[in-house]
Parts: sequence; structure tokens; C-alpha cells
Amino acid sequence: MDPKLHWESVYRTKRPSEVSWYRPHLEISLQLIGDAASSRDACIIDVGAGESTLVDDLLARGYRNLHAMDISPTALEVAKARLGANANKVAWLCGDVRTFAFPLHRYDVCHDRAVFHFLTGAADRADYVRQVTHAVRPGGHVIVATFGPEGPAKCSGLDVVRYDPEALHGEFGSAYRLVAHRVELHRTPSGSTQQFTYCYCRIATEQS
Repeated sequence: MDPKLHWESVYRTKRPSEVSWYRPHLEISLQLIGDAASSRDACIIDVGAGESTLVDDLLARGYRNLHAMDISPTALEVAKARLGANANKVAWLCGDVRTFAFPLHRYDVCHDRAVFHFLTGAADRADYVRQVTHAVRPGGHVIVATFGPEGPAKCSGLDVVRYDPEALHGEFGSAYRLVAHRVELHRTPSGSTQQFTYCYCRIATEQS
């Protein structure tokens, strides 16, 4: 299965409010990003941004250095169209987080809601962690949300890996210091409930 083709099909056939992970506003993500980035000049990347309103809400809060990444160009175009002139205030990156050529230590905060749990192979997860460690500066923060232990076993026709906070943090290794974790019971547009696990980590510096 080609991931890009799969997600292009999803975003071409469903409206933003029809996908199961849709929320009008990502409240927990916004809270954790606010905790991680007090400066409005912090460089923040949203991995798997899709059509989400996170960038809209971060712009509204005054953040000035935002990057939105997705494997689907269709999803990014929908988000750009929604933002209108404000789309020029965001750097748009189209690619696969596992292989994208990120600059070294470019970001202060990396956010991912519902990409990591699709990585069912250990090698893919290791590639993800290596890429994030390369892209986020030492002392920077990483926020990752996946389905929790009581969440669905599949999403959009694909298998997922479900995590409790300990297991999710464990995927990232000792250099990632757990700051906080959250559990969310997300209500989908169809009315079902999905459990999400959030881990908010700080990447250790050599001195810490």
C-alpha cells in the first residue's frame, strides 16, 4: 500500500468534517503547545497536519513560525484555501515524515496527532523517532497523540498500534523526558468515542 495514494484517496473523497479524527479545535494539543512554547517566535511543526484547524488556532494565538506537514497535497490545499491570505504565514511541507529532509534542530516543538499510531512496523517507528530527534533541537518539545489501549484497532482501513502513556513514551527512548501525559475521549462526527493517549516530552540536552 502506497501511503500517499491511500491518504490522497481519503482526502479527495471525504469532507474535513467527515473523517473520524475531526475536531473543530484541538483543545489538548493547543494546551500542550502553549505549555511547550511560551514564545510566539517558537518554531512549531505539525506532522500529519492534514486539514486540521490547529494552524488556524495557533495563528490566532499569535504564533509566527508555523510549519504544517502532510503526505497528502490535497489535504494541505484544503487547509490553505480555508486560511485564505493567512496561508502565506505558514510554511507548507508535503512529504513523508520518515524520509523528509528536515534541517538539523530546526524546530522548538513537534506536534503529531494520529500519525505515529499508523506505524505498525518497528523499523518505521525507529525512522520516525530518528527523524524527529534530528529535526527538533535539544531542549525542544515533542507532543505525540495516538489511539489509547481502548481505542480502535483500525482507522481509515489501516491497522494501528494502540498505546498507553508508558508504552508510547517508551518508543522514543531515554533522551525523551516525559513532561506530562493526557487521555482524551474523542467524539467522532459519527457519534462514536475514540480514546487517545497524548505524551508531551522534552528532548534532553547533553547537560541535562
